[in-house]
Amino acid sequence: MEMTVTDLAVGRGGVPVLAGVSFAVGSGQALVLRGPNGSGKTTLLRTVAGLQVPMAGVVAGAEDRIAYAGHADGLKAALSVAENLRFWASVFGQSDIAPALAAFDLEDLVDRPAGRLSAGQKRRLGLARLMVTGRDVWVLDEPTVSLDAASVALFAAAVREHLARGGAALMATHIELGLEAEALDVSRFRAAAARMDAADEAFL
Repeated sequence: MEMTVTDLAVGRGGVPVLAGVSFAVGSGQALVLRGPNGSGKTTLLRTVAGLQVPMAGVVAGAEDRIAYAGHADGLKAALSVAENLRFWASVFGQSDIAPALAAFDLEDLVDRPAGRLSAGQKRRLGLARLMVTGRDVWVLDEPTVSLDAASVALFAAAVREHLARGGAALMATHIELGLEAEALDVSRFRAAAARMDAADEAFL
């Protein structure tokens, strides 16, 4: 399994953000996107994940293999921790949620409604969804937001296990996770674009 991105151009609201982006991520590999806030990491990840159409270029080799985790945790507040994971498992044709509960230290919270979790607990539950998708390629946008040091370690261990099983990961993060990963600075692909204000750049 290899996901390849070739000469990709992405934009937001019709404004070009990045152009000429090319890379590949194969089984057992992780690629970390670097760059300052507003450099286009989120826009690139959303495009790779199929949530928006590229302005040019091709993403190949990961069709129906991507699990995406963005800034929103994707939880149903009225459902318990276990019910949320069972819901997402059923969406992806999976059933076993026990490994995900254990990996993110959620076993003592299985019956608690997601709406009553702390920000860090919600984030752990949101990331645990990745493990019940059964998908090979994890695409992650700032996955460690709201996590304390212990929870960051749990996440890093989950990613290492995913890679060891032949999965792949593409992520934007400013946190050192202790992974063997290549880094790609997206700043060098910045497209010529109309001037944007700070509010616009916050969503790139």
